[in-house]
Amino acid sequence: MITEIGIVAGEIWHFLDRHGKVTLEELVSGIEKPRELIFMSLGWLAREGHVLVESQDDSYMISLRKKEG
Repeated sequence: MITEIGIVAGEIWHFLDRHGKVTLEELVSGIEKPRELIFMSLGWLAREGHVLVESQDDSYMISLRKKEG
């Protein structure tokens, strides 16, 4: 399972790199994997500091964290 989470995390990273800041629903629609697997992968990326998850109205906005320097 950890391998699948890592693979989907890579797909999320590439999706965000191409599309910039997106809503959680746009991300889920754009990554054709089970919703639960996307959430696990997104949590991993957030915990590692690779993505930002921001609450906005009744949704969440997801984006890559910009590298400093």
